[in-house]
Amino acid sequence: MKYRKTLYENYHTTQSGRASLTDAKSLFLREKVRFSKEILPELPKDKSAKIFDFGCGSGSMLSVCQDNGYEQSTGMDLSQEQVDMAKDFGVKGVEHGDALVYLKETTEKYDVILGMDIIEHFTKDELVELLIALRRCLTPNGRLIIRTPNLDAPFATVFANGDFTHENYMNVSSAQQVMMACGFQKVSVNASDMSIDNPLKELIRRFAFWELKILYKWQLFATGRSTRDVLFSPNMIIIAQNG
Repeated sequence: MKYRKTLYENYHTTQSGRASLTDAKSLFLREKVRFSKEILPELPKDKSAKIFDFGCGSGSMLSVCQDNGYEQSTGMDLSQEQVDMAKDFGVKGVEHGDALVYLKETTEKYDVILGMDIIEHFTKDELVELLIALRRCLTPNGRLIIRTPNLDAPFATVFANGDFTHENYMNVSSAQQVMMACGFQKVSVNASDMSIDNPLKELIRRFAFWELKILYKWQLFATGRSTRDVLFSPNMIIIAQNG
């Protein structure tokens, strides 16, 4: 698609850095804190695990892996600007390239493949193609760990439509559906981290979110729907095991 060449070339300048209202290094460090809470606990205990981060951006998730002893962790991103930033921030093993093309052609096998805020950038056809390629590149019982916007979240359009390059949106049900259809097993979907560093603000946020969840659950109940597989966090963490 032609728009991708224009928008991805300077993605940090036009989107991720602009939307976060911060400089590149501050955003990088903030993402590391978030990923340490959300993703690090899901990684294997074996530090020799081979990890690939497709669409790794500035390398914040890879940096978390490498800081925690996962030395066989590498990544790829389509944006040269973000790859250059990753290298400037000391992240190792980051390459510039089209991860989808790489995953379809490589003979490498990984214990874990990560995709942070990336699958929403693919069309539905492309996403199915991508997931099949990802599963092929996983070892038996290997894990795919993905973070993506959650369409069931309050004000979901702030996150889903806040980036012009987003192509598809999912909730818990559709995430499980597409993962299982593409051959993954033991698919779980978790809420993303929403914590705030300031203790007082975090306390207020927790109370406000608790009230908000009650309101939304009442609305679902009133329409005769179950709240069992509904998350309200802005993002969701999808963990799928290769069967």
